[in-house]
Amino acid sequence: MLELEADDIYVSYGDLTALWGVTLRVQQGEIVVLIGPNGAGKTTLMRAVAGLQPPYRGRILLDGEPVHQFRSHQLVERGVVLIPEGRRLFAGMTVLENLTMGAYTPKARKTLDETLRRVYTVFPVLAERRDQAAGTLSGGQQQMLAIGRALMAQPRLLLLDEPSLGLAPLVVGDIFDVLRQINQDGVTVLLAEQNARMALELAHRAYILEEGRVSGEGTAQEMLQADHVRRAYLGQVSPLESAPEA
Repeated sequence: MLELEADDIYVSYGDLTALWGVTLRVQQGEIVVLIGPNGAGKTTLMRAVAGLQPPYRGRILLDGEPVHQFRSHQLVERGVVLIPEGRRLFAGMTVLENLTMGAYTPKARKTLDETLRRVYTVFPVLAERRDQAAGTLSGGQQQMLAIGRALMAQPRLLLLDEPSLGLAPLVVGDIFDVLRQINQDGVTVLLAEQNARMALELAHRAYILEEGRVSGEGTAQEMLQADHVRRAYLGQVSPLESAPEA
């Protein structure tokens, strides 16, 4: 059973500390979302979990094994795959070439054709455009390709950093529907997302990151009802706050 634990981690960029004593847990089968303002440390936390920005203090455990000093390729081999903010596709390569690049571990290469068929089932548009250059796809199609490329690595834990960035609301809805399907197929998801409402409606549990610290956690439903979350991230106020003065 997959279990990810970040235990009291501190992460810095030079002299600037970006994460202060962050602790979180993700269990097998969950969708866990990170919400918080820009600059709160969500991307840094995702990079730390993915092996791209190791903590200088604290531990990251995967299935009980300390992995906070592992390189990113070692974590991919263990099933931890990051889809970074901005997608980072190979724009001049075709859709098929991008997908094939995702299956670079020995395990993934053995089942490349089978996994590719599954990706095309999830994203039929990628099959239709397999010979098209990735850079010529729409923003939504590029995000589908980024997710598809990650699935080619056969992840157990899928990390997504701001997948809705720059996309139209209808496209975001489609992407989130796919994430729900992927999770139902057995992939655990850790999601950093600015669209707090849609993310919380998708997730099982949530953490709030503010100024590099965890300021709140709970089930997604608890977060949707919490006054602080409603005011800060859902654009809502309580009836008493919105009532005019007598």
